[in-house]
Amino acid sequence: MIGREKMDQRIYYRPVVCVGPRPSEALGLAGRPELWFSQVECLSRDRPARVVSLADVPEAVLSRLSTPRAPLCGLSMDRPRLMGILNVTPDSFSDGGCYETREKSLSQARRLVTEGADILDIGGESTRPGAETIPPDLEIARTAPLIETLCRGRGIGAPISIDTRKSAVAAAAFAAGAAMLNDVSALSFDPGMAAVVGAAAAPVCLMHSRGSPATMQNDPRYRDVLLDVYDHLEARIRVAEDAGIARTCIVVDPGIGFGKTLAHNLALIRGISLFHGLGCPLLLGVSRKGFIGRIGLEDRAERRAPGSIALGLEGLRQGVQLLRVHDIRETRQAVLLWQAVHRPNHIKANP
Repeated sequence: MIGREKMDQRIYYRPVVCVGPRPSEALGLAGRPELWFSQVECLSRDRPARVVSLADVPEAVLSRLSTPRAPLCGLSMDRPRLMGILNVTPDSFSDGGCYETREKSLSQARRLVTEGADILDIGGESTRPGAETIPPDLEIARTAPLIETLCRGRGIGAPISIDTRKSAVAAAAFAAGAAMLNDVSALSFDPGMAAVVGAAAAPVCLMHSRGSPATMQNDPRYRDVLLDVYDHLEARIRVAEDAGIARTCIVVDPGIGFGKTLAHNLALIRGISLFHGLGCPLLLGVSRKGFIGRIGLEDRAERRAPGSIALGLEGLRQGVQLLRVHDIRETRQAVLLWQAVHRPNHIKANP
């Protein structure tokens, strides 16, 4: 009971992010030159939210919110980055079966990078709602040879992330040349995963989810979804650090659509700047997801790029460093225009 009381009384600090010229009294957000904050929203489970000035925020919190994030896979985190999605699966919700053959998957990988993907995220197991777990050997057969082909020889000019929950799949991907792990279970599905990542000295994205893909959408409930997800990710970061993974090598993802209702998803997006308090780069993955179709009145996943981009730009406004997307060309165009408005000295227009 005492632990529950302390949790109820805990204060969380969400920077109220602004874009544009920075006042002298403001702090930059996570090393992003165009983003700053001079106020912080204080959140807790047992009292109403309130907005306070920086003078009322602990120095350790301000430091974590404002410290520039370390480069990821050689990519600086001082501007938005795009992670291109490549699912070599027969049953992913949006593009399942599109890139099952080696020729199609290679072609799509090169197309995504040519269109502007900074990182390529390759997955061999669907984690859509209702999906069943597949054997590691099948997942390795789908991903490791493709990764090796893309990384050896001339390569594709972008680092590769392996999207898996299984340590054997991750180990095979690292051996083939992958540079990063994207684990939707935040190292909780496979007890051996943390050791594999630590041995590879690779960055890892820890995502929040509840249950398994087969059950995660069965009436998900939270006391406070924003604070509950924050607590979970904070705990998983500690697990990663205990395994020897430096915080500078950790990315966090609130897991939009993974054990969340439509209302939960929107609450997480509205308050996503809270997660800067974890001191890690933030990844937002909303691309083509079902709730976008429900709100935007579009049944077909491949036609949800506009809604996906709208939410992605809101994430960028709150300081998200990485957007995980299917539609690289369209998203890159939107991001370039967003940067042109908010970082005019960094415009690179065609002659």
